[in-house]
Amino acid sequence: MVPLPANPARQAGGDSVDAVLSHLDEVAPAVDSLRAQAARLAAWGDELAGRLMRGHRLLAAGNGGSAAEAQHLTAELVGRFDGEREAFSAISLHAESSAVTAIANDYGYDQLFARQVLGHGRDGDVLILLSTSGKSPNLLNAVEAARRVGVTTWALTGAAPNPLARSCDEFVAVEGLPANAQEGHLMAVHMICRAFDAAVARQARVGGEGNAR
Repeated sequence: MVPLPANPARQAGGDSVDAVLSHLDEVAPAVDSLRAQAARLAAWGDELAGRLMRGHRLLAAGNGGSAAEAQHLTAELVGRFDGEREAFSAISLHAESSAVTAIANDYGYDQLFARQVLGHGRDGDVLILLSTSGKSPNLLNAVEAARRVGVTTWALTGAAPNPLARSCDEFVAVEGLPANAQEGHLMAVHMICRAFDAAVARQARVGGEGNAR
């Protein structure tokens, strides 16, 4: 009996399943690196809560998928994460289209975020920058601008060392391929939000106890 030829669709499907499973396997190093840096992410959430409750703001920036992660973080803070709480000031620097196109047109794309940091940033604010490569010139220029106006800089990057991690005040580097590092950044965003909400709730309890006295 002559064997039937392999079904190309089935063969392609098998390759696709292998690719998906391989992708899931590659997530593990990202999760492990986040677990190793959990204390820093918790500290960021605590510090951010304290600053925003004192009236400071968070600025966030990234390019492409990292811009989406930055906007995810600011949305959680202005809106809410798990439970009801007050709104806090958090701005994604890529999201205002008229300002973005005007600055890119007049000053160049490399100054896109730096110009906004100079306009929005105040002493005591925090700038968080997301990048899987850690090499984007517009993010590195934003760090320099933040330093000029007294804004603290944090970076979520891919594997370190990289220029962005070296230039920021603090960083969390997520190990893995770029796609997996970016998935790790979303987990890091949620970890920061959990710590942030816990700190806000803790401060509310302390304030309530003080009022009760």
